[in-house]
Amino acid sequence: MIASPSPPLSTEELQRYARHIVLPEIGGPGQQRLKRARMLVIGAGGLGAPVLEYLAAAGVGTLGIVDDDTVSLSNLQRQVIHDTASVGRAKVDSAAETIGRINPHVVVERHRLRLDAGNAADLVSAYDVVIDGSDNFDTRYAVADACAAAARPLVAAAVGRFDGSLTVLKPFETGADGAPLPSYRDLFPEPPPAGLVPSCAEAGVLGALTGVMGTLQAMEAIKLIAGIGEPLVGRILLYDALGARFDVMRYKARRQAAE
Repeated sequence: MIASPSPPLSTEELQRYARHIVLPEIGGPGQQRLKRARMLVIGAGGLGAPVLEYLAAAGVGTLGIVDDDTVSLSNLQRQVIHDTASVGRAKVDSAAETIGRINPHVVVERHRLRLDAGNAADLVSAYDVVIDGSDNFDTRYAVADACAAAARPLVAAAVGRFDGSLTVLKPFETGADGAPLPSYRDLFPEPPPAGLVPSCAEAGVLGALTGVMGTLQAMEAIKLIAGIGEPLVGRILLYDALGARFDVMRYKARRQAAE
């Protein structure tokens, strides 16, 4: 953990997080780990909106938000952290205000910029866990490379029109068999040719789909900090919204898979 030890949970916090604390897997120690945690969310859009809301509600102590965009009317069909009155405002500001209403104990660090290969290292190294809700391949690769270099777990998701995918990346560690864990580039060696994958503005996206995938990202991030369950490391979850079907596939580091 990067942050210094946090003070004991207050009476108000004990009441706020009571349903967490009664879970043996979380308890007081787990809630303290969440309070000490620093998480960076890339994008305050369709995926980032539910991620930020649920992490704030869960009591994550510090949330960093990276987004250089402003809220537009067409965002509101899926970016539920913003509302009609937020149209035209910076997304980092709108999201920070919503987080403050959800949980005043959360510290929000606003990064109104576009993450790229030049600034990614400094951004991700200041946090414990990174959650990528970006919508373009340049950002995804820059985030993944920076997280691998800084030894920071990455929770990465993407959505299409009616489908989504989710995985957790820790390529700086080895598995139980001693083999290296896979990286983002093991899963996706290189981005597709420009124009091959249409943006959501071009192809459309079902708003509730981003809620499903973003909530799953928040769940994986909480598991990582609390040290519970089996994160999606070396596994990719695929969601077909129209068929109401989840599938999970395993994948390995390419150098390991080739052996």
